[in-house]
Amino acid sequence: MLHNSQKDFIRRHIGPKKKDEQKMLTQLGYKSLSELIDNTVPEKILLKDALSIGEPNSEYEALRKLKAISKKNQIYSNFIGMGYYGTYTPNVIVRNILENPGWYTSYTPYQAEVAQGRLEMLLNFQQMIIDFTGMDIANASLLDEGTAAAEAMGLSHRLNKKDSKIVFVSNDCHPQTIDVIKTRAEPMGLKVIIGKDTDIDKISEDIICGILQYPGTLGDIKDPSESISKIKKKNGKAVLACDLLALAKLKTPAELGADIAVGNSQRFGIPMGYGGPHAAFFATKDEFKRSMPGRIIGVSVDRHGNKAYRLALQTREQHIRRDKATSNICTAQALLAIVSAAYAIYHGPNGIKKISERVSQLANNFADKIKKSGYEIYSNNFFDTVVIKTKDKTEKIFKNALDQKVNIRKVNSEMLAVSFDEKKNVYRANQLLKIFNCAESIKDNPTESLPNLPKNLLRTSKYLEHTVFNSYHSETEMLRYLKRLEDKDIALNR
Repeated sequence: MLHNSQKDFIRRHIGPKKKDEQKMLTQLGYKSLSELIDNTVPEKILLKDALSIGEPNSEYEALRKLKAISKKNQIYSNFIGMGYYGTYTPNVIVRNILENPGWYTSYTPYQAEVAQGRLEMLLNFQQMIIDFTGMDIANASLLDEGTAAAEAMGLSHRLNKKDSKIVFVSNDCHPQTIDVIKTRAEPMGLKVIIGKDTDIDKISEDIICGILQYPGTLGDIKDPSESISKIKKKNGKAVLACDLLALAKLKTPAELGADIAVGNSQRFGIPMGYGGPHAAFFATKDEFKRSMPGRIIGVSVDRHGNKAYRLALQTREQHIRRDKATSNICTAQALLAIVSAAYAIYHGPNGIKKISERVSQLANNFADKIKKSGYEIYSNNFFDTVVIKTKDKTEKIFKNALDQKVNIRKVNSEMLAVSFDEKKNVYRANQLLKIFNCAESIKDNPTESLPNLPKNLLRTSKYLEHTVFNSYHSETEMLRYLKRLEDKDIALNR
């Protein structure tokens, strides 16, 4: 039996009223919903017994129970990294996008005429990705970095003119990315070879593609140019999974010779969200656009001759013939892509540069104190991740960190890794140094020197030069811009 509060929730949140339901059933020729379900759901998959989930709760009761459960969570300080980082979402973006039904209830912009605001912001996202990767073209987001890497494998497979079935994946890639690639490769009949970048030479036949990480999952920044060249000599496409914030300081995938660049835009203002969802990016050469997964926002003109945005390319099987579809797993994360684009607009090129330098300098200061305390580090070339050779102290330090409610990455029995992000500061870095039993601490604000970044890979090309990324850096300017875009759309708030 439903209580009044439960009935009230159903009345307020579930659209069809009883009379609407009956009208539908009459039109379809059924007396009840049960009869409709019995006649539409195959007998062999129809659940006959009621779900043992107890009585329904009212909205108030459900929220109260969920809050009680959430209070059991223990909030740790996180230094794990591996593609997931703490980030500040500017309040103007939180209030006016994430918490605004004008943005979060908008459906996929199939009808361009009522989605001009969203399409403009997604175009900004594409331009942001093009700027940071140096590639010719980018789509309007994918699900996550692992999915984007798998889609890069799919694109390479479609373009492959040889009878090759081999995909090379560097063991420098994030483990979750490797797992997704292996899973997606199996039904495609592809063989995945995982190894060191130097192992490319050992493959005797042509390959479909080679997937590298930049910087590597252990933070090491290596010049991938030679490996990219080797991949191409074996007639494969070179795929570079990269860190978007690191690309503010490092050479672009295009400058390094990559055919495809993929990654995650999470650290551009998107909360970690217990691992997702996030908005991945996918960028490639113009010549490959017809084989790209997902969708591309384009610029056209309406019948009055005014600028108009549209979905220029859609390659899912729901849009075109199944045999021509590039993917049906190319889920876009439109809202989060919009958030990351808004983050870049709000901060602009100078703001993004400052954030990237501050993160990297904090990591450099930490590494300096670690080395002065007698530890050896895995690599002297890194952006935000420092791997420490802790040897027989590994377990003790790792346990000490957990006792201090700090999450760090255990690489193996002899190495620990820590990653810095926008939310970390000198206080947190010093807390970490104490966990490693270091005698020294960081006393001053990070300096401008970044010896941890290899000079031959430092970025010299500019990014975010378009007007939109250089116009809305105050709260009021950004608010007005977002409002103008919102007013061009139709969502559930109107």
